[in-house]
Amino acid sequence: LNVGYRFLECAEFYGNEHQVGEAIQESGIPRDELFICSKVWTTTIEQGPKAIRAQLDKTLKDLQTSYIDLYLVHWPVPNKHVQAYQTLEELQKEGKIKGIGVSNYAWEDYVELKESSLTTITPVVNQIEINPFLYRKNTIDKFQKEGVVLQSYRSLRDGKAMEDPTLQQIASAHGKTTAQILGRWCVQHGFVYMPKSVKQHRMIENAQVFDFELSDGEMKILDNLTTPETIQNFKGLYEKCVNRDTSKDGTMDGVKTNITLD
Repeated sequence: LNVGYRFLECAEFYGNEHQVGEAIQESGIPRDELFICSKVWTTTIEQGPKAIRAQLDKTLKDLQTSYIDLYLVHWPVPNKHVQAYQTLEELQKEGKIKGIGVSNYAWEDYVELKESSLTTITPVVNQIEINPFLYRKNTIDKFQKEGVVLQSYRSLRDGKAMEDPTLQQIASAHGKTTAQILGRWCVQHGFVYMPKSVKQHRMIENAQVFDFELSDGEMKILDNLTTPETIQNFKGLYEKCVNRDTSKDGTMDGVKTNITLD
């Protein structure tokens, strides 16, 4: 907050909403200048509407606010996520949430949600991992055609790509860091760029992506850094996480195995 950020990404799973709430109060920044997002976790999703309502009340209390700007279904828990989204629709109508969306949804999860008779509101966003090393253009295009905004997490790939020679070469050409090249790539594609760092100087660096532009050629090079291996790693993570921390944890019970990967 001190360096200018106003979008706060929270979640039940992160376990830090109480500390975030205290930091907001200490900052003295008016609530209407902040945009707060939170997500409901798989365990709560499985337990049903009553548990989701209780969790949102806890989130509001911990964050010391009367509403959340954006509330998401963290993972599409099989046979439970549509009901969870329906509950979010009800909470939005009650004024506790301004916008609702999803996270980690494959295209097939979205279609299931859209075709359900239980839901009527299109998700504002789908928050998924997006970076040049996991650029699933077909999936992204499908969501964008539906009017769903793509929020990118792991925009900086958790720092694992900073020594990549392609990134370094492009960064050197612009007098920028590799992190700033990754951030600029997200911005130019129109994704909501969400950098993550605990170091203040990195927070400042990560935000400095609006004073230069990547060429069409550079964008094309970055667009083609995704490999079959990273696509398969994504598939494995999806299949593992949709049931994570639920009574079906460690099983493939209800898990979609034929999702759109690219």
